[in-house]
Amino acid sequence: MSIFLHFINKKICDFKNIILQKIAIIINKITLGKMAEGSVILGDCFDVLAAMGQREADLIYLDPPFFTQKEHKLSTRFTEKTFSFSDTWSSNYEFALYMQKRIKLMHFHLKETGALFVHCDTNSNYIFRIILNNIFGKENFRSEIIWVYKRWSNTSKKLLPNHQYILYYTKSHNYTFHKTYLDYSPTTNLDQNLQKRNRDNRNKSVYTKDKDGNIILENVKKGVPLSDVWHIPLLNPKAVERVGYPTQKPVLLMENILKIFSNEGDLIVDPFCGSGSMLVAAKLMNREYFGIDSSKEAVSVAQKRLDEPKKTTSFLTKRDYTFYNNINDMIRHKLVGVDCNFIRRNKGIDAILKTQIKSKNVFIRLQRHNESVQSAVDAIEKAVASKGGSINIVILSDINNGEFVKPRTKELTYLIEDIPTMISKITSSLE
Repeated sequence: MSIFLHFINKKICDFKNIILQKIAIIINKITLGKMAEGSVILGDCFDVLAAMGQREADLIYLDPPFFTQKEHKLSTRFTEKTFSFSDTWSSNYEFALYMQKRIKLMHFHLKETGALFVHCDTNSNYIFRIILNNIFGKENFRSEIIWVYKRWSNTSKKLLPNHQYILYYTKSHNYTFHKTYLDYSPTTNLDQNLQKRNRDNRNKSVYTKDKDGNIILENVKKGVPLSDVWHIPLLNPKAVERVGYPTQKPVLLMENILKIFSNEGDLIVDPFCGSGSMLVAAKLMNREYFGIDSSKEAVSVAQKRLDEPKKTTSFLTKRDYTFYNNINDMIRHKLVGVDCNFIRRNKGIDAILKTQIKSKNVFIRLQRHNESVQSAVDAIEKAVASKGGSINIVILSDINNGEFVKPRTKELTYLIEDIPTMISKITSSLE
């Protein structure tokens, strides 16, 4: 009898536990559902998304581990705080299984019209392509966006990696896409581009003409459709949005994604939100959003950024690289045959020799038309003031009898007219 009663009590306890677990799951779903929009949730995105009711996200962007097999560490600008996270795995199989479980859940939480963007690099691109093709289907692959940026040179014996990938998949063939246009390049013959064309009987492209033989013009062109190669700069060390978190992405890059592939009011989800760049972009662009991260530090940083959202303005994306080309033909002509690199975005320096003289950098400035010698000297000396000891050369252009002159100030500044023949004189004077 006692054994029977013990059995009954155990069954009742088991039943109670099952009921309590189900109630807890329901409460968790309700709680997560209410707290999700506009928040940053601490936890593994697998656990959080599994506990949620279906969210019907319009766009999910993830910047997950890249399978770099490294410990990532970075400090804030003034080293007040150091952030770090691990991206090490026992094998590519372990990494693939980890990501596959989570991406399956993300697929579940996407609307039928939703899209998913996976940020990665060459370490993991091939793994993500297999996972995404299996879950979303190859037919729902839309683009491999290549994010291109400039970066500082390194000393490794390989080509400098200057890009990352953003893999773009949709859940169905019905999805949001706003076509975006860029300005034509300076080399485009826009007048010819406006001339209407068709195919002749040889299938060759020819200008369309009216009955009188006049070329027919197209309607005004909108520009060049945006390609899958995006030139957006990395965050510079002084960028207002920079928080010192490893792998922090520019808000401008996130905005580009939201502008093209989503609408105001859409729900944006970032399951590996890190420092929160996508969430900041979503807030600035009037989207609903929530983020998830397993790091307390990341959640804290992301929440602070959302409290005071900031975006770095990039003049490069507005003006393109040609705007910064301040090297005119006169300067190039004067420096023909000189082994130097031209300096852009600096009003006081035009070039720097590729080789040092007596362990000193050699900066060059060409005297401008109607500029006094003193003004030219002042301009270059002001520009190099914070660059350590250097040799400064001003090439005179407004005098007929240029001659070698000893330094006029504490800086090693020389006035010359013919640079190739004067370099040796300057070198010998320093011996």
